[in-house]
Amino acid sequence: MLRSCLRPLERCLGRRISGADGLLWDVDLKPHTTGEFSIAVVQANSSLEDQGQVVNSPFATFVGVYDGHGGPEASRFVSNRLLPYVESFASEEGGLSVEVIKKAFDATEKDFLHLVKRSWLLRPQIASVGSCCLVGAIAGDALYVANLGDSRAVLGRRGLDGRGAVAQRLSTDHNVSVEEVRKEVAELHPDDKQIVVHARGAWRIKGIIQVSRSLGDIYLKKPEFSRDPLFQQLVSPLPLKRPVITAEPSIRVHKLKPHDLFLIFASDGLWEQLSDEAAVDIVFKNPRAGIAKRLVRAALNEAARKKETRYDDIKRIGKGIRRHFHDDITVIVVYLDQHRQGGHSGFNSSNHDCTSAPIDIFSFNTDGAEDPLGPVESMQSADLLLQKMGF
Repeated sequence: MLRSCLRPLERCLGRRISGADGLLWDVDLKPHTTGEFSIAVVQANSSLEDQGQVVNSPFATFVGVYDGHGGPEASRFVSNRLLPYVESFASEEGGLSVEVIKKAFDATEKDFLHLVKRSWLLRPQIASVGSCCLVGAIAGDALYVANLGDSRAVLGRRGLDGRGAVAQRLSTDHNVSVEEVRKEVAELHPDDKQIVVHARGAWRIKGIIQVSRSLGDIYLKKPEFSRDPLFQQLVSPLPLKRPVITAEPSIRVHKLKPHDLFLIFASDGLWEQLSDEAAVDIVFKNPRAGIAKRLVRAALNEAARKKETRYDDIKRIGKGIRRHFHDDITVIVVYLDQHRQGGHSGFNSSNHDCTSAPIDIFSFNTDGAEDPLGPVESMQSADLLLQKMGF
């Protein structure tokens, strides 16, 4: 079925490290079931916590963006479990549905909880690892978008004047920086006046986490883990009466129309730098090949501008240190050709095909070339820039 996704390094077609930025990976353009897609990932953290994949099956195109936090384990786990579950359950039920997708999210969460329990004595910190999850599924003229957290799916559709493209958000941000989400969380915990507090420059649940829904983060869902002395050796005690976040996805079904042009699926690292409208405008006005990479670079240029430096300077900085400038970013742009033209994408729909980003870009080197980011250059560049910005 989708087992090819379980070995992304071997199955990833068209893979490459992009240009002079040794932490940017992309696939310029590939066919999917009903059109073409482009994918790009840039690494900021010491270990890449983002994962992204596109899966073509005989009856659907699936897109997954998984933005991990606390470590890479949860996002890597989701990339190996969630979409295979979606396809398996869809096969059992005779097609995709909201219930099929909910069932897949629930099964993935239960599997991760089982992993935490099995690993508890040796790796109790895995209870604090989690991931935002964004999934898109195109089956015929139906588009399903499901998400936990603040990764985002945005539709670009032709405007009424026929000239430009209009942005339409298809996902819900589960982040307490949004006032409605803060109210939702507060209403679920009327006896806890400190359920959402402003800490370290942002609104956070219990002063810890910004997203109200995720996969993993078991210590925030199962109080027995946060109370365990073994776990409290690693983090400050967190007395919880009940779960403070959930794994219940928001799911939307959108009927595709001829004026729907393309979809942008991306982790919040992109949306921290670019508005929905700016991203849609870039995709609409530029060639298809390398469009995901173009969006990533636009976000990095904006991140550099905010820090009063240049992207060329950021490119010389190694993983981990980059976290001061931007987050890991995953972008997948999906063009919706058949729904506009009735044409053929060039993809053989009788086959399965999986394109997955590498689990870590810095260590991903297909031709044995010397590491383009020497440690001396990277550290010196970082020291100069961090001193300039007062870190």
